Amino acid sequence: MVKASSLESLGEGNQVLRVRDKTNRAKTVTHDAPRSADKLSTEKQMLLAEVLPPRTGGSGRWLWEIYRRLPAGEVVIAAGEDLRAAEFDRTNHVNLQRIPLQFSTWGVFSRAGLRAYRRALKDVRRIIKEQRPARVQRLHCARCLPEGWIAWLNKRIHGMPYICYVHGEEANYAKSSRELGWMMRRVLRGADFLIANSRNTQLLLERDWQVPAERIRLLHPGVDCTRFVPMPRDAAIRQRLGWGDRPVVLTVGRLQERKGHDVMIEAVAQIKSQSPDILYSIVGDGEERGRLEQLVRQHGVAAQVEFRGEPTDNELIQCYQQCDLFVLANRQVGQDIEGFGMVLVEAQACGKPVIAGASGGTAETMLVGQSGFVIDCTTPNELSEVIPQLLLDEPRRHQMGAAGRRFVETNLDWESLAAQARVVFREGLPTHAG
Repeated sequence: MVKASSLESLGEGNQVLRVRDKTNRAKTVTHDAPRSADKLSTEKQMLLAEVLPPRTGGSGRWLWEIYRRLPAGEVVIAAGEDLRAAEFDRTNHVNLQRIPLQFSTWGVFSRAGLRAYRRALKDVRRIIKEQRPARVQRLHCARCLPEGWIAWLNKRIHGMPYICYVHGEEANYAKSSRELGWMMRRVLRGADFLIANSRNTQLLLERDWQVPAERIRLLHPGVDCTRFVPMPRDAAIRQRLGWGDRPVVLTVGRLQERKGHDVMIEAVAQIKSQSPDILYSIVGDGEERGRLEQLVRQHGVAAQVEFRGEPTDNELIQCYQQCDLFVLANRQVGQDIEGFGMVLVEAQACGKPVIAGASGGTAETMLVGQSGFVIDCTTPNELSEVIPQLLLDEPRRHQMGAAGRRFVETNLDWESLAAQARVVFREGLPTHAG
């Protein structure tokens, strides 16, 4: 075990910073044209994010869509490794470098945790130095843990300021552990300011972590309204998807308990008596798949439920466009919540009515009662009532879908959100850092 006092002295000697797992080397992706342009900029911001495309995840997609729209010379990204990263990185003119950021534990009071943070800090420092003569002014942390702890160490040792994104679920999760809570409090206090993805997350920070409101900025995730667009029902596309003329209810997201796939499967079991042709299409993969497949067999709904796994970007958009109704039956499980719900925004951009669980920040993704409904999803009861009503009322679905599209175009398009973010990023920038 590593004592807290050992942490306080981390970096006081160079020997600590030189420790590294020699079998897990950092990888760098270099794009010649953007790199030469980068050198013209004298000041940069650096994003540190374990989860970034091609890895799936709403928070990773949010950050990627924002930072890739910033001027090339103003940002450098240090992202976690992925087997598909090389192909993805070649298609993007972004100053992006891949480093090992997968942690077996977020805690630091263990040999494995301490070793992982030392390695990550060393990689971050290397990337910062490689930007010279440009100066990295501030780190942007995708989450409070583990990225925020890396930035906290970097600030403690090298004096570089940082800001942190907070998504809600990690703020709750950290409360379950004294060690993580201890780390979380230091990260929150050390940041220049925090970026909350929803008002619900902002409330969590103020209420549970005593963060003053003036230290929190609100930035919502969004959608590319030029790619996620409404499309008329297309028999050929539906045939390729395997849907035919069936009424399709869609859920997109990682297979996690809080996403409520299990409750939706139970709801489908109740709905199939009045709508035997219903198809519940599940897009995404994750640790819950085995349990969910067993639940499908248990309820006898194998003909009404499909698991599509991880889609291509084009297939994902087609699923949104050709489904009849989108549902994210999220609920709070222990300390795990849905911080916002980007998939609800993407579905509305494609002109689809949405239903979400009354938990976390999902109500902020829609015009409640106009483009979607927020209901109790801790049981299948309300789902089994509302879903059949909407499937039978095509004019209302179209009306709700049109309202959702207008709402998203006005408030949650990536271009306008990136412009807002750039203004926020300039707040309180130091004159010297790095």
